Amino acid sequence: MNVCLVSPPYKSAVASTFGSSSPPLGLAYLASVLRKEHKVKIIDSAALNYTLEDLRRELKSFNPDIVGITSVTSSIYQAYAVAKVAKEVREDCTVVMGGPHVTFLPKETLEECRYVDVIVKGEGEETVQELAKAIEKNAPLDEVRGITFRKNGQIIDNEPRPFIKDIDSIPFPSRDLLPIDLYQFNGVKYATMITSRGCPFGCSFCSSSRLFGCRWRGRSPRNVLEEIRIIHDDYKIRDIELMDDTFTLNRKRAEEICDKIIKEGLDIAWSASSRVDTITRKLAEKMKRAGCWVLYLGIESGSQKILDSIGKRITLEQAKKAVKTVKEAGMQVLGSFILGFPEDTIQTIKQTINFAKKLNLDYAQFSILTPYPGTPIFDFALKNGLLLTKDWSKYTVIDPVMKLKNLTARQLKSLLQKAYLSFYLRPKVIWRWIKDRQFIFVKDAIKTVVNYMRGR
Repeated sequence: MNVCLVSPPYKSAVASTFGSSSPPLGLAYLASVLRKEHKVKIIDSAALNYTLEDLRRELKSFNPDIVGITSVTSSIYQAYAVAKVAKEVREDCTVVMGGPHVTFLPKETLEECRYVDVIVKGEGEETVQELAKAIEKNAPLDEVRGITFRKNGQIIDNEPRPFIKDIDSIPFPSRDLLPIDLYQFNGVKYATMITSRGCPFGCSFCSSSRLFGCRWRGRSPRNVLEEIRIIHDDYKIRDIELMDDTFTLNRKRAEEICDKIIKEGLDIAWSASSRVDTITRKLAEKMKRAGCWVLYLGIESGSQKILDSIGKRITLEQAKKAVKTVKEAGMQVLGSFILGFPEDTIQTIKQTINFAKKLNLDYAQFSILTPYPGTPIFDFALKNGLLLTKDWSKYTVIDPVMKLKNLTARQLKSLLQKAYLSFYLRPKVIWRWIKDRQFIFVKDAIKTVVNYMRGR
């Protein structure tokens, strides 16, 4: 069969600011398991700057039996539009949708969009193989675990599929099916990788523990290094972003990966994410020697009261120590913060902004709390009638979509603007950007944020 996997024509606020979208790694993984039995094509609409008409042309040419569409919450309406085009091109094709949004709202998705036939929930590698086989044989879908589908005018929700225990068994993503040269940051090609799945922490604002399970599953260092070699040697890419929720969760494995990179002498520059309580001096120094240049730290708030209320399970002192440790190892640090938790006040948000400025951060990312489906905070907001809208296009992390008892939406947007301006428009920060010849980038990034919040 012909299987076309599509990332919708949508660019997030972050992608618009930084001028690049990330490769749809999930689709590339699905392509790798499907291409063993089927002809597979990936269309990354955002990277290609495709319109719906461009997509229509591509779909007509490929004549797919199955169209698979990925989507996050904020791009769900673009995904619906792709589904409509797919059915207009070939009415008898099966339209399948996956991604975090539809995983947690499968029935609602099928009710909202009549052009979607099947929802794949959670990890899709095993599910799509079974699903494609059933579709090819025109067999019933009742026994395919991990899907929700239409049958005789009803919506059938099959039992969930267990998580893949050995993620080394998953083939590497099919980067050859992606427009690999278009993924650039500041004119430099980069690739993304995922070396682990699952998260045991269950923060209230994150769906990862539900999407990939509470049990952390890591790829072996040997398997990780093999993929790095392919990216470096076959695709001539040296900049790699590790997309794991917490690369440093298993410190022994992280150190072993670094040891292998150092031993191989691979000339790569990479970034990763960490909790503030999972990074040590020894690991930080080893990561630096292995080519890690920046570490993302999820700090979230400058108020201990707020950190405790969201179940983050870290302290402000741990955050200070982590930043110091990473900086002393010679890496840069990006701290991420969220404004607008249920217990937040103007005062606690100002504490967060001031805390970000006091830390020796190279970069700071501020977001407005967004209760995405699948997160505990979404369940809380839904139960208590706190959602300001179910217009999913507003779920962008720079638009308030949840009612707060201590802040208005206007106040929250104003504080977000204040956070960015007060952090980046400091003499020492401006001087560092000028010195690194990246001031134009920062200026454009700040301008984008300010103009967005002004509604321009």
